Amino acid sequence: MAKNFTCPYCYETFAARAIGFRCNSRQSRTQKRCARRRDDVLEARMGERGDVGPAFFGPDGRRPKAPCPECDSETTYRICPVCHMTLPVQFGMVENRMIAMVGAKASGKTVYMTVLLHEVMNQIGANLGAALMGSDDSTLRRFQADYQDHLYRDGQLFAGTRPAGANDNRVDPLVFRFSLSRRGRLRERPQHTVLSFFDTAGEDFNSRESVELNTRYLAGADGIILILDPLQMPGARKLAAPGTAMPGPDGVDTPVNVLSRVTNMLLAEHSARSATRVSTPTAVVFSKMDAFWHRLEKGSPLQAHPPQHDRFDVGDSLSVHEEVRQLLREWEGVTIDRMLENTYTDYRYFGVSALGAGPTRDARVAATGIQPYRVADPLLWLLSEFGAVPRTGRG
Repeated sequence: MAKNFTCPYCYETFAARAIGFRCNSRQSRTQKRCARRRDDVLEARMGERGDVGPAFFGPDGRRPKAPCPECDSETTYRICPVCHMTLPVQFGMVENRMIAMVGAKASGKTVYMTVLLHEVMNQIGANLGAALMGSDDSTLRRFQADYQDHLYRDGQLFAGTRPAGANDNRVDPLVFRFSLSRRGRLRERPQHTVLSFFDTAGEDFNSRESVELNTRYLAGADGIILILDPLQMPGARKLAAPGTAMPGPDGVDTPVNVLSRVTNMLLAEHSARSATRVSTPTAVVFSKMDAFWHRLEKGSPLQAHPPQHDRFDVGDSLSVHEEVRQLLREWEGVTIDRMLENTYTDYRYFGVSALGAGPTRDARVAATGIQPYRVADPLLWLLSEFGAVPRTGRG
């Protein structure tokens, strides 16, 4: 059976053969040139995109290029057959893995995503010998201006993300390409992973209907990063450090309810494949761990930074997993643990702090600056599960 692929922009699935092409609108060898025009499908699915070269289908989408039937110009622009977005270079030709990131309102997901990508582009990538780069011009421009500069240069946190149904404030996914050279028997070979981050609003997880409508990409994900805020758990709130800023009650849902709705949606998808448990590897990430450092015992794995080498350390990750499981008991979160144990075949707990300290009252980064803690662990675990990152140890 031919493998289906998931578009990193609209999250619809399709066979590689169905991939289309877009004319580059350059003068061909026969002195013809296609005029740029509106693409009604692209505009309907992804919003206003301006004039582009005409889309065409027919040639086998597994090929890297095809001649335009109108002007005979050869193009390498391959497009999704559903939304008509231009796909990343070599999409479907190299290993492509979709990783979805979701989180409840006020869980710190946008801050976490920004710091995670910044760290992988810099310190973590250097340690692994890996590169992370934007797969399209929009991602390159938006991540720099709307995310990285906003947080790192201006020191400002982010306003709440608008719900996915708010068409007047459409937010496209940020699509990156993670590349790492792996040594084979005869030579090094590059491995590439497509990472698509859709900055969903917390409200998108406040009802089962909105989960199904607005987070279709979960169903096509190869791995999931689920961000949960322990400060939204009554048992954890009373244990947080004095002075910790608590999330307000407006629209905030409990982590167990968010997990329940996401789980129900994933179970519905897996049931269609006659599966009784969710098999998608799921990193369950508890954010804002700096609020609980004062309660950790000496020697806790959550007091130590992960080992710095070019492999994912499985033993260190399992120690963190068990520590977080113990904390769930203190936080009155046993229901979360039972739900995951009984429903998921492959999950792992993580504790992270994107900023290293709570923000100021006016929603700015603390005077100590951004000091991330274990932010890359969830992503590296998923990539190691796929074989995209080497690992040391078993489990």
